[in-house]
Amino acid sequence: MREINVTELRNHLPQYLSNAQNGMEILVTSHGRVIARILPPIDTQSDAINKLKKLQKHCTVGDVLSPVDEKWDADK
Repeated sequence: MREINVTELRNHLPQYLSNAQNGMEILVTSHGRVIARILPPIDTQSDAINKLKKLQKHCTVGDVLSPVDEKWDADK
């Protein structure tokens, strides 16, 4: 994680955006106080798979992608 002030960000914006795209978290400060955070993009599919793997330690996680053969009625 890197901490930079607004002026530094403004002067080197393309470089910092590239760093964030490559996984770096950047804290933006103004007058010594953090005012913003620039985060790398999240791969939602990988993130979901990782969360399911963590859940498997505590419960049984079945196939959540395939359709089921059972009929389901939400009005019951």
